[in-house]
Amino acid sequence: MTTEALLVTALLLPLAGGLCIILTGRQPNLREACTLVTSGLLCLAVITMLFRVLDGARPEYILVEMLPGLAIHFEVEPLGMLFATIAAVLWPINSVYSIGYMRGNKEKNQTRFYFFFAVAIFGAMGVAFAGNLVTLFLCYEVLTLSTFPLVAHKGNDAARDGGRVYLGILLATSIGLLLPAIVWTWNVAGTVTFTAGGILADRLAGPALTVLALMYLLGIGKAAVMPVHRWLPAAMVAPTPVSALLHAVAVVKAGVFSVVKVTVYILGIDHVAGAPGIHWLLWLAGFTVIVASLVALRQDNLKKRLAYSTVSQLSYVVLGTMLLAPISIVGAALHILAHAFGKITLFFAAGSIYTSSKKTEVSQLDGIARRMPWTMTAFAIGALSMIGVPPAAGFVSKWYLLTGAIEAEQLVAVGVIVVSTLLNAAYFVPIIYVAFFRRESSESMLTYGEAPWPVVAAVCATAAITVSLFLFPGLALELVHRIPT
Repeated sequence: MTTEALLVTALLLPLAGGLCIILTGRQPNLREACTLVTSGLLCLAVITMLFRVLDGARPEYILVEMLPGLAIHFEVEPLGMLFATIAAVLWPINSVYSIGYMRGNKEKNQTRFYFFFAVAIFGAMGVAFAGNLVTLFLCYEVLTLSTFPLVAHKGNDAARDGGRVYLGILLATSIGLLLPAIVWTWNVAGTVTFTAGGILADRLAGPALTVLALMYLLGIGKAAVMPVHRWLPAAMVAPTPVSALLHAVAVVKAGVFSVVKVTVYILGIDHVAGAPGIHWLLWLAGFTVIVASLVALRQDNLKKRLAYSTVSQLSYVVLGTMLLAPISIVGAALHILAHAFGKITLFFAAGSIYTSSKKTEVSQLDGIARRMPWTMTAFAIGALSMIGVPPAAGFVSKWYLLTGAIEAEQLVAVGVIVVSTLLNAAYFVPIIYVAFFRRESSESMLTYGEAPWPVVAAVCATAAITVSLFLFPGLALELVHRIPT
């Protein structure tokens, strides 16, 4: 199969899987087989394409040209290949997890769940392989709209309220800021095609360039930079597999990926570095990192603590991007990868705990590792990655981010990384301590052990990958070093 055919296959497979899920909805085993087969085939197609991209291939596909020079255009480059690989590898693992979780908790409307999950993966693939801003915007909105039913899946008042906040903020930012920024870019540059080095040199400079950069940063609401972050904790009403989708597989990764891609391929890091006041965007990212960490520290609900941790961790990527140095872009891209596998491990573990014990609060976790050793060991690995210490992937990405901050002589960024790392430890280490070293409350009369095997298998798989990315980072480093900065 040609590389161009692999690109088209990667875009169509999730939609084909969604159709198969709808047609087999009355037969749960067959429906879930469709999910597993489709996700497995997508993973195979994307990994095959990954090695061809490493060999220099840059496939593209134009679906339709709407105006001269303006088309729905897909093209594969190293940064997009990184995001697509993350989503493609995590979809089959998440599917195994979802089967155990949805059945274990007797969730309703499972066909709808698997269908919209498949459509969301299509949106993620489209974002990853977008060849211009218009294609990115369209696929970004597909991702927003397809994940809304997943956030509101439970159908109760809390789910509906959380879904409204989720949809309202993401649509308001994309239509109110991102779309005008794209139109502005088209007007000044005459193109919206992603181009190495950017497209705005000699076309836009001064304060206007800073304003445009800010519009992109806040308009890409999925990056969850404060003050447009509230959609993310509001979405924690969703089932845990959806939380994993939001935080690791697709949604927030589409956000920070888009921030990096726009900065590198539209604004141009060398060009935007000269914009007056551009350092304010760096400070905004640093503010988000620290404040979200402080909020996470105060959360007793485990999923909310993880949600605010995500808000903080995402802004590491934005911080690295706004350092506007090649090595910091490498760090930002690596942190997209490290956060994906570390955070999905944490959410999988939280869902495993809920499925088995129905516990949702940090204060309820005393001694739980004695009953759920596999789950809590995996949780510990994910937590170490978020803190940024060996033997987890987060150490590698934070090393590059800190190196970039030092080389750029940005002491504010250095301080943010150091202080936030201590805060990460402050809200994760106590969970590990009480789970492994405290005795379970004598008041607990529940009899439980590990969650169903698909749940435990998935959480162990992502934890193992998190360690593997620390031990064997070569492939990831080779890919991200090819991002043209």
